[in-house]
Amino acid sequence: MRNFAKGVLLGAAAIVGGTYHSVACTGISLTAADGSYIQSRTIEWAKGWLKSEYVVIPRGEKLQSFTPTGANGLRFEARYGVVGLSVVEREFIAEGINEKGLSAGLFFFPRYGSYKPYDIAHNDKTLADLQVVQWMLSQFATIDEVKAAVDSVDIVGLDYSSVVHWRIGEPSGKEVVMEIVEGRVNFYDNTIGVLTNAPGFEWHLANMCNYVNLHAGSANDNSLGNVILKPLGGSSAMLGLPGDFTPPSRFVRAAFFRNTAPIRATGFEAVLESFHLLNNFDVPIAMENPTERDLPSATQWTSSIDLSNLKVYYKTAYNNSIRCIDLKDIDFAKVLYQSHPLDTQQQQPVEHIEVN
Repeated sequence: MRNFAKGVLLGAAAIVGGTYHSVACTGISLTAADGSYIQSRTIEWAKGWLKSEYVVIPRGEKLQSFTPTGANGLRFEARYGVVGLSVVEREFIAEGINEKGLSAGLFFFPRYGSYKPYDIAHNDKTLADLQVVQWMLSQFATIDEVKAAVDSVDIVGLDYSSVVHWRIGEPSGKEVVMEIVEGRVNFYDNTIGVLTNAPGFEWHLANMCNYVNLHAGSANDNSLGNVILKPLGGSSAMLGLPGDFTPPSRFVRAAFFRNTAPIRATGFEAVLESFHLLNNFDVPIAMENPTERDLPSATQWTSSIDLSNLKVYYKTAYNNSIRCIDLKDIDFAKVLYQSHPLDTQQQQPVEHIEVN
């Protein structure tokens, strides 16, 4: 573990702390006709370039958690190889998968989540919330294993305002949401296949009932007195679908898009479908930070992970070309612990077409 620096905590607090108005992550899951299971998501930050890297963790790598007082928390050794996409520091994996197909990601959860108070006397079992994904993926092969082990650690925020919740999935299509409220860990089966931010997952499910009248396709003609009302265009049965970027609205919109999307034949086709769906959640930079001039979008990157075929796909605000990391190409017994920027160049490639 590298020497602990105060800047790590300050950077983490800035990303997931008091500036929560700039964070708007949206997650969906899809299942292909061939049984391939896909988990996809966006990650947002509107205050400038967010340092993001892809990370490779080999089997046997010795890891240690940060705490609010230093790099002196829980020590653990990787049982499984991991590929993840990190923010701020390579230890802070926001979305990833291990060689057994277990996938996990963190989503900001302000004001509604709350951890146990940090106790410096328990540093040997203290796990930073931003390293929970790293810990899960390096240690466990199934959701049940995560559930059995989570009470053995003390999950804390590196800053008082740092609170997240997690999405965890298996290749079988089983998916859960993990939330910590008043120090208590709660798991919820995620059969709707969507996750955003606060409030809590159960609240979002209840809120869906406010949109019980919406469905795909066009609304029927209707009479109002002697006037016949006709739809003005396609998808009129979705009138009332919220279009803003608050977490409740994104949850509702993502749930309808995800659950009305066609079932694709293969995992790769489902990955492409997930990118198309999440294009609807690309946050224009001016919506969050009108003074920002250099950032193309508040949506810094979008990922899609094929849990069945062990592949990580991603694209960024700077380069919308989809890139892929295939875990089956990696020898996790020999590869080095490493991380690299998501973009080698922050520039969108453009194909030039010659016309004769």
